[in-house]
Amino acid sequence: MADIAQGGGAAPKLDELMLAMDVVDTLRHQEGVVEKALSEDSRDATLKERLRTLYEGQGLKVSDRILDDGIRALKESRFAYDPAPPSFARTMALFWVERAMVGKIAGAALLALVVLGGVTYWRVASTERAAEAVRAEMSVTLPEAVDAAEKALATEALTSDAQVEARTRVAAARSAITAGDAAAARQAVAAIADLRAKLAQTYELRIMSRPGEKTGVYRVPDVNTQARNYYLIVEAVTPSGDALKMPVTSEEDGKVRTVDKWGIRVPKATYDKVAADKSNDGIVEDNILGEKPRGSLEPVYEMDVLSGAITSW
Repeated sequence: MADIAQGGGAAPKLDELMLAMDVVDTLRHQEGVVEKALSEDSRDATLKERLRTLYEGQGLKVSDRILDDGIRALKESRFAYDPAPPSFARTMALFWVERAMVGKIAGAALLALVVLGGVTYWRVASTERAAEAVRAEMSVTLPEAVDAAEKALATEALTSDAQVEARTRVAAARSAITAGDAAAARQAVAAIADLRAKLAQTYELRIMSRPGEKTGVYRVPDVNTQARNYYLIVEAVTPSGDALKMPVTSEEDGKVRTVDKWGIRVPKATYDKVAADKSNDGIVEDNILGEKPRGSLEPVYEMDVLSGAITSW
């Protein structure tokens, strides 16, 4: 727009109407000027001159009529948007405009409720099934297993220490069943099974004497450098000739290791006897340190031994 001159006519031109709206918008952005000028009608002329200067600075020549219409329109709040007050009709109109988004949200919410409901039902149902299975196991399976194990142990535990251990493990299983603790009951039943397997084992503790293998070693204790601890290296061999792997606690570090060879501590006299046996021809003729019979927890030793073992040398 280069130049706008004053004009007449009953209806304002579109460009004049737009310019009047621009005047109103300009006045709103000059709040400090408007508040002063509109408070006193005598200052309308001053406000109009400021507006004229502002538009001329933008290269626009605005007529007095348009400036007057803009100032009057601002006073009358024309060209201003006042949102409609809250009402049912307004709410329904907004709902209709935004119906697509509302539908998506409602659908998502419904889907979430269905999924959560299904998950909750599945969890509840699974929990109930698990609880029912535990109750059935506690009332039928585990008690029967303990009864059967107790009868078997009565014939398999042949030594006094084995019988005491059998009674202890059976009592622990029954106590867990009475308390309704399925996990503890299963562990106790497993412990009974381990005991039965141990009682059923039979093997010989053979002293090692094959070429390249140590038959015995000694240690100098840290607490007494003047003493020596003597050990014979053994393996557990079954009647079929298989070497077993056994859990052995080392007295040097207290750790339990599963090994196929370990050292059993013996008195010096036993150590020297075996050493003399081997010195004849390089073979230990009397190579059975002990034997573990069926029904016992520990081997029965044929030579004097001491408490203690090692798993490395």
